[in-house]
Amino acid sequence: MTPPQIEINFGTPPGSTPRTSSDFEEISYPFQHSPQPPQPLPRTWATSSTHQHEETLPLHYMGEDTSARRRIARGPGSSGGFMSEDEQEKEARYDDEGKDVYSKQRFATGRVHSGRIHKPYSPPPTSITEFIQQNSEHVPPAIYTLLSCWTRFHKIGLANMVVWDEAHFGKFGSHYLKREFYFDVHPPLGKMLVGLVGLLTGYDGGFEFKSGEVYPASVPYVAMRVLVAMYGVALVPLGWYTAVELGMSTWACHLVALMVLCDVAWLCISRFILLDSMLLFFTFTTVFFLTKFHNQQYHSFSFDWWTWLALTGISIGCVTSVKWVGFFVTAVVGLYTIEDLWDKFGDLRMSTRDQLRHWGARVLCLIILPILVYMTTFKIHFLILNHTGPGDAQMSSLFQAHLVGNDFYKNPLEIAYGSKITLKSMGWGGGLLHSHVQTYPLGSGQQQVTCYHYKDENNEWIVLPTWEGPDYNPNNQLRLLMHGDVVRLQHGPTTRNLHTHPIPAPITKMNNEVSCYGNSSVGDVYDNWVVEIVDDMRQGKGAHVARVHSLTSRLRFRHQTLGCYLRAANAVLPQWGFKQIEVSCVKENDPSDTHTYWNVESHWNDRLPPGDVKLYRSSFLRDFWHLNVAMMTSNNALIPDPDKEDILASSPTDWPFMRLGLRMCGWGDHQPKYYLLGTPIIWWGSSASVIVSLLLLGFYLFRQQRKYTDMDAQGWGHSLYVGKIAFYGWFMHYAPFFIMGRVTYVHHYLPTLYFGVLMFAHILDHCIFSARWKDRTKRVAFGMVAFVIVANFWWFRGMAWGIEGPVNDHWGLLWRKTWNIYN
Repeated sequence: MTPPQIEINFGTPPGSTPRTSSDFEEISYPFQHSPQPPQPLPRTWATSSTHQHEETLPLHYMGEDTSARRRIARGPGSSGGFMSEDEQEKEARYDDEGKDVYSKQRFATGRVHSGRIHKPYSPPPTSITEFIQQNSEHVPPAIYTLLSCWTRFHKIGLANMVVWDEAHFGKFGSHYLKREFYFDVHPPLGKMLVGLVGLLTGYDGGFEFKSGEVYPASVPYVAMRVLVAMYGVALVPLGWYTAVELGMSTWACHLVALMVLCDVAWLCISRFILLDSMLLFFTFTTVFFLTKFHNQQYHSFSFDWWTWLALTGISIGCVTSVKWVGFFVTAVVGLYTIEDLWDKFGDLRMSTRDQLRHWGARVLCLIILPILVYMTTFKIHFLILNHTGPGDAQMSSLFQAHLVGNDFYKNPLEIAYGSKITLKSMGWGGGLLHSHVQTYPLGSGQQQVTCYHYKDENNEWIVLPTWEGPDYNPNNQLRLLMHGDVVRLQHGPTTRNLHTHPIPAPITKMNNEVSCYGNSSVGDVYDNWVVEIVDDMRQGKGAHVARVHSLTSRLRFRHQTLGCYLRAANAVLPQWGFKQIEVSCVKENDPSDTHTYWNVESHWNDRLPPGDVKLYRSSFLRDFWHLNVAMMTSNNALIPDPDKEDILASSPTDWPFMRLGLRMCGWGDHQPKYYLLGTPIIWWGSSASVIVSLLLLGFYLFRQQRKYTDMDAQGWGHSLYVGKIAFYGWFMHYAPFFIMGRVTYVHHYLPTLYFGVLMFAHILDHCIFSARWKDRTKRVAFGMVAFVIVANFWWFRGMAWGIEGPVNDHWGLLWRKTWNIYN
């Protein structure tokens, strides 16, 4: 069979205007190829307004296995899927510059949009009417913000007593006003903001914030609650604008704002002096800034692009500086960034220089900038809290020496026999060597030895010679403590001696138990400890250090008989040990084990001269690291107590479908009662939407495999982008609680709920508001959903605004039998 002839055009006819790319028909790639060769078709183009030339297009074969490069329209926007490319697409060109056209795979250059469609900026308004028209899109969020003010501030001062964790965070705010150093398991930003609230409202920091105590007239608790509630007010407009930036329909944006406005749990947690409203606020801002940045990817490295990227990094630093739960939203940004950079790595048109610029921008704004924000909050924390306070013992001895009101710097520099000292564990999160009259209920039954994080006389020990040596005589010549000396450490209040023996420790069974045994006249060789100097922060290491100095010398205590080392490694004793840190004697000699390091903190000896504050220095980086490890250690120690039932605690499986709530205060008939529980339709709907999203994804993937086309590339890319933001956020905030050992409560789910709300609105938007339904159907569907949300909120509003009178008089609140609302 003779193939059809091919007509070849050798150029533009003389006198004709050269053709441009716009003269050609621009089409996208077809989904299916015709099995038959195409027939020659005429093609006409205009060379001028009065002259036309007709040309027959080239003829060719096109089978199922043959494809042709085609020109496509160029347009601004973002790439499909979760991420977007950084630059506008370039037109496909036929100029191969002499290169092999098949040497690299070429992809279609059409841009698929995800997120909000980029629109050019409007010109400056010339009249008030034009200004209103240009800004009409901000009217709905403004109305929702006013409604948010009403819900958050309504009856905010009804409870005139300390409610729930106001006992903690109000007290921490007081420490900032009094500039007393304290210790807590959370980073300092939120508590500094509480202190700022107290300062702005005229609070003097003198109230102790005991749980359930009535606020005195001198504490402006209503004003403090109002200022803290402003963070909760801001959640509503942030929810609206985030939905807008995600490219949701107007109907879906209204639903997001309504759900944030009407959720009873978010409302309740925002109305008290707590950190949760701040945590939620910075979580919302991080997602909002991320979506704004995503929508600037069509114009990389512009001012707006840098602004939103930097704001995302600052928001990450802020959210992690309030609570470490903020690392979960940081993980969401991390997933976005990884996929974004991977997408750019596959863009063969992007130069290596631009690739490096993108990497450098992410490292600078999303890693370095958040770290700087986080560290800055601790620097301010240390600068403000420069007086001694209840959290001193969690910090290093050198740090404490510079606190106003602390007299460590007056300690005699060198230690002598007969000195009374306290010994601090230098392991991260370590405390002071401690003993008390209580005995071990198992093992030797002798007096307990622990590590304790607060200062009292039970931390005091006296350095004495061994039983084999001469008795200590305070009138004899001073004998300084040296490296290699063998000593006996006598507990000051009880006169018993620090002692160990080959009996397993109560928690770390491989180590020996450490106890207190005997008295000032009774003892044995198991009371003898060899002092080993590891180094000294002023004198150096090894042979350069001979004498033990207070604060600066790092010591190890080796048992003379058994050869084990005194160790405190953050193993928590049961309730019989008052939840204090276990002290044991480890058999392995590991010189790098900081949990075997000790330093002399307090030192009393009237026969020695006082020290000098100039001898003691503590760097910020060391203090910063020490405090963060101590926070982590203490946070991990917040484990459920098997000996005591915690009626407020709940497990992660209880949260998505609201199996349990939380009583935030006493439940008496004559006080307002607050129950931390969400609006059921919002919680149940958001949890169900996460499941539905996975089912829908599987459904579409199966249909795509069978060559069905349910959405164009733009719709598919946008749906994936919003779905990934919502699902990754929900999963990254929820799943980690299953592997945590610490005790959990229902308020830990509140940041997770936000991503469930976004998913709920996205599923409704995808299935109803952006689908091919009639406008009347969409209006009816929106009205029904909005009515159910508002009605559900109104039904349960008392749980956030306060249930007054006997709770049994308020019927209809027990939607699940597991809720402990009624007496």
